[in-house]
Amino acid sequence: MSDSGHENGNNHVPSRQRRRFPGISSRAYEHPADRSALVALRKLSGFDTVFKALSGLLPERSLRLLFLSDSVRVSDQQFSHLNDMLRDACYILDLEKVPPMYVTQDPQPNAMCIGLDEPIIVVTTGLVELLDEEEMRAVVGHEVGHALSGHAVYRTILLFLTNLALRIAWIPLGNLAIMAIVTALREWFRKSELSADRAGLLVGQDLQASMRGLMKIAGGNHLHEMNVDAFLQQAEEYESGGDLRDSVLKILNVLPRSHPFTAVRAAELKKWAETRDYQRIMDGHYARRSEDKDTSVSDSFRESAASYASDVKSSKDPLMKLVTDLAGGAGGLGGRVRRGFDGFTSASPKDAPPKGQGPQDTPPGDED
Repeated sequence: MSDSGHENGNNHVPSRQRRRFPGISSRAYEHPADRSALVALRKLSGFDTVFKALSGLLPERSLRLLFLSDSVRVSDQQFSHLNDMLRDACYILDLEKVPPMYVTQDPQPNAMCIGLDEPIIVVTTGLVELLDEEEMRAVVGHEVGHALSGHAVYRTILLFLTNLALRIAWIPLGNLAIMAIVTALREWFRKSELSADRAGLLVGQDLQASMRGLMKIAGGNHLHEMNVDAFLQQAEEYESGGDLRDSVLKILNVLPRSHPFTAVRAAELKKWAETRDYQRIMDGHYARRSEDKDTSVSDSFRESAASYASDVKSSKDPLMKLVTDLAGGAGGLGGRVRRGFDGFTSASPKDAPPKGQGPQDTPPGDED
């Protein structure tokens, strides 16, 4: 398939050969937490029946008609450069049926993949005008990754339930029940975004372009004013800075979001690109769709648990460090919690150690 470049008002990038991944399973690039949830849902008895029944309640047909009537459908005649990117992305990830794609007028840079029976991809004019050729290619690959993983189904349900929660907000118990489901779906969807970022990298095969695209989504079309290394340093500062109060605020800030914070996404993608897992995929060694039916739910959950445990252990966030200390049975944690919240540099008088002991009862080797 042709991989030619096109002008879109930004930088023109010459065509180049990209690796293709015949028969690749979405498990190859999915974040462990995303993968375990999807495997469990796919194995669930009666899952298809339930969602087919639910599809009658969801406004999917209405959404399709809305985009068909009030947006521009990508084709050889309209936004042909996006059409080429879409077909190439499906070719690289071996997605047999190319999903319909629409460009909708909206200055806010955004893209989504929705639909129950068949996914559709929607990108805004703000995104098309913001990104150059290779940056946009990564975004299209991101959305095709959502389609390959089956994320469109759950994204549609999330949109429906979010709107439903707004409509029944005056019913206390009903709204609480809906919002509990929405909160859980958002946590899953944030992980699914990390999976789709990886798919975008597999399609674009240009890490710098993926980094630039995320940076532009955060800071606009001022590339000459921004620096990828400095942007990644923000993620490092966000991860490790502050005290326990900041850790709590991070949780509260992210709960209402469907996407992870952009700097965090960039750092996560760069970290994955440096792993052996990514290199093995690029070398042609990856999970195949033909093996999906043999996937173990318990193995997927173990991988997910191991991933979370590794993230907590390696995290520089004050709260995660405290959790690690608690799990390790470290001493002096009461004082650490107090200092984490109020910045104290020493214990209060009533917590002072007995005479002859040091300021903390932390055993040797357990110091921060």
